[in-house]
Amino acid sequence: MTDVKIEGKVGGSAAAALEPHARPLYDRPGVRLLAIVELAHVERVQPAPDSDKSASVKLRISGMEIPSRDQEGAIREAMRALYVQRTAMGTIEEDGEIVLTEATLKRTAGLLVEIELAKLRAGLRHWEQYARRVTRVEQLTASEGLHEMATIADGLADVLERAALDDGE
Repeated sequence: MTDVKIEGKVGGSAAAALEPHARPLYDRPGVRLLAIVELAHVERVQPAPDSDKSASVKLRISGMEIPSRDQEGAIREAMRALYVQRTAMGTIEEDGEIVLTEATLKRTAGLLVEIELAKLRAGLRHWEQYARRVTRVEQLTASEGLHEMATIADGLADVLERAALDDGE
């Protein structure tokens, strides 16, 4: 696993965005500040193959904007939607129906767009994991490989078709 490190130095537009908030942050220990950040790759460390060290990448905050109180709701909603998309989990049943885990359903809070996005994400994750299992099979013949590729393509088509049907298309 690659370790991610954030460089402590903040410069440029990110520093300018933070500057008006420096004193209020100092005056209120433990306070949190919501921000949209852009990260830039600064450095990477690639240990030797026989080393017990982890690979790492160092990032710097290259851009930042801090929303006003009126804008925070929209930013938090975007964060929640991205979190649901990133963590969506589920299974594909025999009939092809995608069933989301209870935890994923709770995170969607019953919002239809988030539920559909989570279903698509869970379906794609299933077929991605299937494809990775197939690539680990040693001595796979060409015909077996073609069969597996067709299975994956059919599975992906089914996921997309179900999404289209759920949208009323």
